[in-house]
Amino acid sequence: MTPTAQQDRPGAHRVLIVNDDGIHAEGLALLESLARQFTDDVWVVAPDEEKSGASHSISLSVPLRARRIGDKRYAVKGTPADCVLLAVWELMANCPPTVVLSGINHGENLGEDMTYSGTTGAAMEAAILGIRAIAVSQVRKIGGTPRFDVARQHGGRVLKELLSCDWEPGIVVNVNFPDVDPEQVTGVRLTALGRRRLGTFRPVAGADGRNVPYYWIKVSYDPGESVDGTDLAAMRDKAISVTPLQIDLTAHAFSARLAAVFGDGSAPASINGA
Repeated sequence: MTPTAQQDRPGAHRVLIVNDDGIHAEGLALLESLARQFTDDVWVVAPDEEKSGASHSISLSVPLRARRIGDKRYAVKGTPADCVLLAVWELMANCPPTVVLSGINHGENLGEDMTYSGTTGAAMEAAILGIRAIAVSQVRKIGGTPRFDVARQHGGRVLKELLSCDWEPGIVVNVNFPDVDPEQVTGVRLTALGRRRLGTFRPVAGADGRNVPYYWIKVSYDPGESVDGTDLAAMRDKAISVTPLQIDLTAHAFSARLAAVFGDGSAPASINGA
């Protein structure tokens, strides 16, 4: 069976599960149970401690260490993207995954969150390696405990549909479950990334016990007015958001404006009028 034909059958998938909340996170355990609804071939390779905010970073100046803690289960001293690299090129080299599931994150990954998130960073690394990748997150109140009931009840169906459809290279699908009771979910929406009014993070000044100043990065959501069709609006309306992302970050629409300045690229642009 060809790899493409295998990926068109959900039950034939070999699944790698990663996250950024750590190997013992509740969300990771739930994602594993959802994956086992359609395949028994599940591997878990996750950081040995929380790596929230690690984005797509990889470890270049320190060694990676993987500790086997069970059958097809490894805890890694490294980032979420490190976990994908280590799994694909070493731990699963003889049986590489056909899909990477990242999460379930203990908190939302909406709008610009995806540029910071280790959850989406791991999925991006999988997409770069040519592997189907899905990032999954559970919205919660800041400082609160995530309620996974929505993911538990609806997650299997969402994943099954995503794994059954055709897939394009370099694509990540970002799924967010709203912070509501399962019976309050209004549906599943295909969405675009939203944008908060003032971003998410800002430094807050403080001083330690010896009065030495420091800064702590504070999470501060200020969504402004949610625009219909975005993932932020889906959460507002108690819907599950499904947002396709791509590795190609080129601003194609803006290229038309730049072409007026630099030309269409067919000839070298003049410098200082020369």
